[in-house]
Amino acid sequence: MTGPGPTARADGPSSELDKLRRRVAALSAKRDEAEARLHALLGSLLPLDDLLADTRRRADALHTARTARETASAALALGEQIEAAHLMLRGEFARNDVSPMDVVGRPADPTEMRVIGTESHPTRPDGTVLHEKVTGFRLGSATLRPAQVVVAVPVPVPGPAPDPAPTPVPEPASVSPAGGGRDQPRRTTRSQRHLPRKPSARHRRSRRG
Repeated sequence: MTGPGPTARADGPSSELDKLRRRVAALSAKRDEAEARLHALLGSLLPLDDLLADTRRRADALHTARTARETASAALALGEQIEAAHLMLRGEFARNDVSPMDVVGRPADPTEMRVIGTESHPTRPDGTVLHEKVTGFRLGSATLRPAQVVVAVPVPVPGPAPDPAPTPVPEPASVSPAGGGRDQPRRTTRSQRHLPRKPSARHRRSRRG
């Protein structure tokens, strides 16, 4: 005679095993889906590799151009190749839910931007993004790579002009009473000098007698 007890015990392990099998199947499906997306992405980049290889050949032709007309033609073709490669890459990004942020004109957001410089701007509000040095990208709604940006700062207001330095006043030069330019000691004349006179020849003979 069977009772509910053995039946419950028999169903218990079977139920857990089924859950485990379903979990493994789901993980396997996700793995296969990720591998398929990766295979598709790599396959889509092969034409881009071909385009870049052709761009390299056109760049070599630009260096070997002999005339101005050949140089201009090679430069135009090179620019078209670069533009085509960029559009192809952005198209693959969009198919894989990768999109550029396009943050110019927006307030800087530290969650998805890195401020690497500032510039004075007369009309943009403080902290507004003026330039992207490195483009930021999103994967879905998540940040794949933050943007590196330059933001606006107010134009500095010129302050009052500094007071001019006082002009030094030259000291008056000392003037001698005679009106000369520099004080000099006054020279005495010979008549003003009180020097002993030498005795004359007559006085010398009278003294000898």
